[in-house]
Amino acid sequence: MRQLWTCPYCNRACTIGEVDIRKISTYKYISEEYGNYYSIVTIIVCPNPNCRQQTISLDIFEYKPQIEQFGKKIYSWDLKPESQAKPFPDYIPEQLRNDYEEACLIKNKSPKASATLSRRCIQGMIRDFWKIKKSRLIDEINELESKVDQVTWQAIDSVRQVGNIGAHMEKDVNLIIDVEPKEADLLIWLIETLFEEWYVGRHDKEQKMKAIVKLAQDKKPSKQNSQQDA
Repeated sequence: MRQLWTCPYCNRACTIGEVDIRKISTYKYISEEYGNYYSIVTIIVCPNPNCRQQTISLDIFEYKPQIEQFGKKIYSWDLKPESQAKPFPDYIPEQLRNDYEEACLIKNKSPKASATLSRRCIQGMIRDFWKIKKSRLIDEINELESKVDQVTWQAIDSVRQVGNIGAHMEKDVNLIIDVEPKEADLLIWLIETLFEEWYVGRHDKEQKMKAIVKLAQDKKPSKQNSQQDA
């Protein structure tokens, strides 16, 4: 059975099947208190010939060997790469990419630290891309409203209202507070979306505009020669 998968190294969407996936599994009796654990190591080799990197993960489940039945998942780790951060081009400022990558790296171990880095990254994007600098993040987001589409602005503004983040985000972007894992994931998703729409979108537009200008310049000699021949 084949499935759609995106490589965390090259960020290429691929269709993978049995030839790309290997699983190493075993179960072991732990104790009378914990019963049996079943572990599965999943190894995926990227089918992109220019990548071919390995992605390795480990999942551990409760297990009843008598009836060969899995129970709940107990633990799950991304072993390689440790972070599921997507690769982004280096024309995005290094500090923003560093904050994003670290937020992804620690989101499972410390969602509140991950959220703090994500908030700093979001504020850094507003300041770098839109040149908006205020003493409070809430004031920067309010000024941003007239510069982006309403759906994007509402999403950015709504982040302040998610759980405990909303109670403190407008006061101090570096304040560490309690955050749920799903809230940390939400912030990371927002960063990835803004990277794509703002930085990658602007870069692609500039490249295409330059290509049009170059096309016109390259056509000038041919047009002049045609007029001279006439």
